Amino acid sequence: MFSREVNDFKNLIEDGLFGVLKPLGEVLGIESQKIRLFFIYISFLTLGSPIFIYMTTYFVLNINKYIKRKKRNPIWDF
Repeated sequence: MFSREVNDFKNLIEDGLFGVLKPLGEVLGIESQKIRLFFIYISFLTLGSPIFIYMTTYFVLNINKYIKRKKRNPIWDF
């Protein structure tokens, strides 16, 4: 029972915090936990510069979800 709650919390965190690293791990075939640890370590070493890459990836994924949901180009929508 405890492990189910932990897995539910883990899924909430992975999907709730922009959900950038989980799809990236699925595409690359690597566990999202390993990608997350690499991202944290590299952020400390480079003084936070990968945060810009993370936010850009989130923006692109969000636009892709919007386009797939609406099946049209949102740029020309007024």
